[in-house]
Amino acid sequence: MPPPAPAAARPPRETWSRLTEDQLLAQCEVDTYRASGPGGQKRNKTSSAVRLRHAPTGLVVIAEDSRSQHENKATALKRLWRALFVHLRDPLPEAARTPEAVAAMPDYAAARGPDGRLHLNPKNPQFWFAAGVALDVLVACAARVADAAALLGVSTGNLIDFLQTDPKVWQEANRLRSVAGQKPLR
Repeated sequence: MPPPAPAAARPPRETWSRLTEDQLLAQCEVDTYRASGPGGQKRNKTSSAVRLRHAPTGLVVIAEDSRSQHENKATALKRLWRALFVHLRDPLPEAARTPEAVAAMPDYAAARGPDGRLHLNPKNPQFWFAAGVALDVLVACAARVADAAALLGVSTGNLIDFLQTDPKVWQEANRLRSVAGQKPLR
């Protein structure tokens, strides 16, 4: 996947994350092609694989899991929507670098349970909004997990558990740590 446009060169992530599937798809170049995939009589006879290129952000996702082009398009759209949160970083303004300001962010406010911990999993759409905020905060804290956890109002262990919930989020957190000169999380 090519690197997305720098944060300064594009509108905030919210610009795309709040769009309907049809609106998001309208912003994409859609390519269909033949790809190896599930077997059967129609293997390599139909162009069922789908590649979506989201022109405003530069994100590219593919889906070639099914023999159905429609199913692959729906899968690629879900992957694109998730990629908006995993790969696009919104800078955290100085004024928002307090636990109270982060807790009040709409994308994060509903993510914490009554005990103040992050309990969401990737099947919950709210997970992706919270993951985006957590990764933004990680960048704002030079990828120091303890500082990011304090800003998010959770324990370091809870933040690490939350980041580990999805492999793509975990991979991005470790990439951000590498860029900041930190050791990868285990």
